[in-house]
Amino acid sequence: MSLRRSAYFALLVLGLLSALSAFYVAQLRFNYNFNDFYPAGDPDLDYYQGYTQRFGNDNDYLLLGLEAPKGRTVFDADFLGRVDSLTRLARGQRHVVAVTSPTTLTNPVVEGLGFFNLPYLRPAAYRADPAQRARDSTLIYRTPGLVGNVFSPNARAVALVIQTTPDLKKPPGDSLLAVLRGGLKQYGFPESSYHLAGRAVAQSVFVDRLQRELVVFMSLSVLLVTGLLWFTFRTWWGVALPLVVVLGAILWGLGVMGACGVRIDLMTALLPVMMFVVGTSDTVHIITRYVAELGYGASKKDALRVTIKESGFGSALSAVTTSLGFFTLMTSSIRPIYNFGLFTGIAVLLAFVLSFTLLPALLTLLKKPQLRVARTQGHSWDGVLSRLFRQVLARRRLIFTVSGLVVAASIGLATRVHINSMLLDDLSKSDPVRQDFFFFEKQFAGVRPFELELKPAPGRTVYDLAVLRETARIEDYLRGPYGLRFAASPVTLVKSVRKALHGGGLEAYRLPADSAELRGLQSKLRLFRKKPEFRALALPDGSAGRLTGRMADVGSIRADALNAGLRRFLRTRIDSTVLRTRLTGSSNLIDKNNENLTLNMITGMSIDILMVTLIVLALFKSFKMTIIVLIPNLVPILIVAGVMGLAGVSMKVSTSIIFTIAFGIAVDDTIHFISKLRLTLAHETSVFRAVRHTYLLAGKAVIVTSLILVGGFSTLLFSSFDGTFYVGFLIGLTLLFGVVAELTLLPLLILFFYKRKPVAIEKVLN
Repeated sequence: MSLRRSAYFALLVLGLLSALSAFYVAQLRFNYNFNDFYPAGDPDLDYYQGYTQRFGNDNDYLLLGLEAPKGRTVFDADFLGRVDSLTRLARGQRHVVAVTSPTTLTNPVVEGLGFFNLPYLRPAAYRADPAQRARDSTLIYRTPGLVGNVFSPNARAVALVIQTTPDLKKPPGDSLLAVLRGGLKQYGFPESSYHLAGRAVAQSVFVDRLQRELVVFMSLSVLLVTGLLWFTFRTWWGVALPLVVVLGAILWGLGVMGACGVRIDLMTALLPVMMFVVGTSDTVHIITRYVAELGYGASKKDALRVTIKESGFGSALSAVTTSLGFFTLMTSSIRPIYNFGLFTGIAVLLAFVLSFTLLPALLTLLKKPQLRVARTQGHSWDGVLSRLFRQVLARRRLIFTVSGLVVAASIGLATRVHINSMLLDDLSKSDPVRQDFFFFEKQFAGVRPFELELKPAPGRTVYDLAVLRETARIEDYLRGPYGLRFAASPVTLVKSVRKALHGGGLEAYRLPADSAELRGLQSKLRLFRKKPEFRALALPDGSAGRLTGRMADVGSIRADALNAGLRRFLRTRIDSTVLRTRLTGSSNLIDKNNENLTLNMITGMSIDILMVTLIVLALFKSFKMTIIVLIPNLVPILIVAGVMGLAGVSMKVSTSIIFTIAFGIAVDDTIHFISKLRLTLAHETSVFRAVRHTYLLAGKAVIVTSLILVGGFSTLLFSSFDGTFYVGFLIGLTLLFGVVAELTLLPLLILFFYKRKPVAIEKVLN
């Protein structure tokens, strides 16, 4: 089969595979599921899933905060009327289970055989009897559990706690939010007077922004890469062919995702942008080498043959190391990171396949390009790189000294990096959504859920007096040193029933004084055990209970310290022969991710380093050369860790992937360099000449690919997600430092430590 027929056949096969990929890409959907960020396979996750089956999820709620008009309080009759109308609207929605509102709160009272619910608020009577408003407000602010949960301490805002159906998805969640916003407008609440928070809000905002930002990033990346390719090659095919290859790789990568039924989330949304900048590398190396051979007078066929032969080996190695940088993310127990590592790594390998099938086929079918300037003695880049090489040699002592000082300073600053995460880490503090969440922390109990399961000793129930007293002791600790702003448990139920039996007076809101009094409450408790509010805090048979609450989002570092203190309190102050407990909940699971972040990062980096070590050993049979190659790729990692420490950037789920990815990408150019060096050493008389020839041959591709990579990652700086912003900023910074180390430290280290006699350097400089 002739070369042209082979090219046509390759294009046919690749076209069919691309059509299949396009079919699966059409099946892709965007998704943001808070539960996906729980540590998969963790025993605590299994426990929490069983816990939710007994008591329900701790994040299936929506908070709606309403501020009273300026100069008024929440006890204004007109304001309460509008709040009540909105409450009725929310209650009538399909996916709303229950609504806790100021206008629906009641004080239960039992009189004889009758049971009454007396409302806390009587707005209809306030105009005729202003004293009634004073009595109601006094009662509310003396009643435990109302202030901070439904009423703000300053009486300037109220909150509606809207319980939704379990695991509410985005479409119905968006519909509910749309109805509520419509109702807010209808009942005269301006946008500045209301605040929404909860899972449905975060899910809606994240998915909508993901879709919008994916378009923005891809558009900016296309413009940037197109500009750099034109600046580099100055030909239409030098721009078009790399774009065709990299867009094909993105299509195939997303097609594999679609075929596996994986959705686009906060992490996998980075795949197209990541591939657009990373996938261009091999095409730039191939075209640069191809043009170089044509410039030296080779025919198109010979130039293509030499290019594939000499670039194929280095590109294969770099594809392996780069994909491995992503594959190592599969050590993470967080599903979005696992998927991102898996499918981006696959896409990198697919980009390599297309670079050495699609690109050669297209070059074969195109006419031999007419170079802008006929050259017989080198290229325009040769002079620039030659001068740069001489400057590096002349300032070698300065380069080593500055590198050492920078690394030492970076190591010192890197010790200031802490692992800390919050529930809305990926939104900046000035983001309106996060500001709404801050509103609930400032005016109410907060948005961070707290869950503690209560397990009475065998033979007891959560309604035993000894168990209730131990639970009350835990509640006191949680409201005090721990900082829980709202708490509810079986103790709340017993106190409420006792208060109801004593006419609803606040002085009766306490636990029974003795077992005899408690037995008098047992029959009443049995009547209520199947009510939703009771089932949410205790199982019908009393065999297990729940202590739930909300608090400010203090961050994982502070939460770990608080939980350590809580466990110490439970171990030393609570009688385990009466009551056993277990800390659980969604917040606890998110915090647990931090325990694995450092281990995952170290594991990923270790695998990357091991693979690079094996590659260098296979190429050069030299441990010394292995150290030489690793240094210029680890130095940028250390510098960026120092930058994180200096800037106060915390290690969290989104930033934990930076070092592994950056190392895998940065080592790409090093692999190309040393693979070309190995080939050059075969026919050069000295190491110095081989290094200089490799420097001139690979320098252009190293600079161009690095500019594309840094520029491509810089597009992520436009993201409204802090995690995405820092991924772009810190990886771009790593690659920028990496190309500097590649062009300065790497050749010097090879010459001074791989070469036995560095005399040739002095001769060239003189």
